[in-house]
Amino acid sequence: MQEPWNDPAVLARKYAAAVYRLAYARTGSPADAEDIMQETFLRLMRTRPVFDSEAHAKAWLLRVAANCASDLFRRLFRRREAPLEDHLPAPQPPETGRVTEAVLALPARYRVPIHLYYYEDLSVAEIAAITQTSQGTIKSRLFRARALLRKKLEEENHDTGPVQT
Repeated sequence: MQEPWNDPAVLARKYAAAVYRLAYARTGSPADAEDIMQETFLRLMRTRPVFDSEAHAKAWLLRVAANCASDLFRRLFRRREAPLEDHLPAPQPPETGRVTEAVLALPARYRVPIHLYYYEDLSVAEIAAITQTSQGTIKSRLFRARALLRKKLEEENHDTGPVQT
């Protein structure tokens, strides 16, 4: 009998949302996030890796999603023929809120660790393995990201002080 963490259908149902959220946090685009999610599960179906545990399966899926996002950026960078226009509208995030908007405004090197740590409940070691960086780098990025978020949210609170009538 096959373990549930080795069944692609079970993994797709259980981790599709996590893969999508990571892809969205990495790209900021719902369409690109959907493409990355689809590519991640296609790679799962093609390679059919055997996982030791459910945690191993989740880490594999998130690592593949992160790699697919990096591949997308490389392809887009090579394909770009014209400069980006300043007046293009920004994509709307699937979740709204001050904290979500502040997280999405972070540079990708800070946004991804914050997302994986707080939204996916991964440890520093797991994030380091997924992103293929050292644990020290992840800790540093989490620290800096928290400082940036704190500063941005405090500025917003200061700017939106009490309403004068």
